[in-house]
Amino acid sequence: MTDLLVADHIHKKYGKYTALNDLSIQVPKGSVFGLLGPNGAGKTTLIRIINQITMPDTGKVYLDGEALDQKHIINIGYMPEERGLYKSMKVGEQVIYLARLKGLTKAEAKERSAYWFNRLGMMDWWNKKIQELSKGQAQKVQFIVTVLHKPKLLIFDEPFSGFDPINATLIKDEILKLRDDGATILFSTHRMESVEQMCDHIALMHKSNKVLDGRLSDIKRAYRTNTFEVGIQTGDDSVQSLETLKKNVLESASDDWQLNAAQFKTINENDLKLQVKIPDGLSPNDLLGFLANKGTINHFVEVVPTANDIFIQTINAN
Repeated sequence: MTDLLVADHIHKKYGKYTALNDLSIQVPKGSVFGLLGPNGAGKTTLIRIINQITMPDTGKVYLDGEALDQKHIINIGYMPEERGLYKSMKVGEQVIYLARLKGLTKAEAKERSAYWFNRLGMMDWWNKKIQELSKGQAQKVQFIVTVLHKPKLLIFDEPFSGFDPINATLIKDEILKLRDDGATILFSTHRMESVEQMCDHIALMHKSNKVLDGRLSDIKRAYRTNTFEVGIQTGDDSVQSLETLKKNVLESASDDWQLNAAQFKTINENDLKLQVKIPDGLSPNDLLGFLANKGTINHFVEVVPTANDIFIQTINAN
């Protein structure tokens, strides 16, 4: 897979403040790339450089193998966190106007606008003004403006802010469809559940530096702790049988397993759940073998760190 967007050793200062410190990322074609980090990490500065709103002090940005230039503006769609629509202008007229600024003819703009307005259930908004719409409705209009000219690179900065769950899911599905149709997505958000659902690759920024990047599945694998969640079922629906089971497991465990009562959780009348970190030198099969004669194993799964877990752990370590 080749890269559509490459930022190569980008430095940016504002006076004495370093906004970006030797930052490099590679965004593969046809991927959803999550740009993550706490407030002030440098994400917005990088996005502004990619959109040529500001320029790096040193370093280069490349789009589809070419050094970024004004001619590439039509190949980028940008949905900023702070929306930029004309509040007193009619919705349909505004979409057509902004589409023409991106190089579409009037006929192309009308045809594509009709497609998206129908797709997102917005046809009765055409003659309304932005100021007459709710925040979520205005964001749908901003989304259409961003994608209408079919750019190679789509940049979404907190695209779900202000959306209710139904419309957030709708826009998420549309973004993934755009990726499947060939677009490359750069996606900045604080919503880690969206990162889990959407991102193929991520870069985590902190204090103007990149502190982590790569394929999300590879990163999650690297942060594994060899911890497993196990459900054990007794044959007797009673609190006493659960306590007996817990006591039996604890008393028969060797020092290697390092089990304690706090790791157990009662699920219902005859189910226990516990989390066990498998020590070095032992395997999941060893854990299964140890627990198999204590009760019926009805649940056995590795505890894989979430994007949120990795975010917090990495930021705290840096």
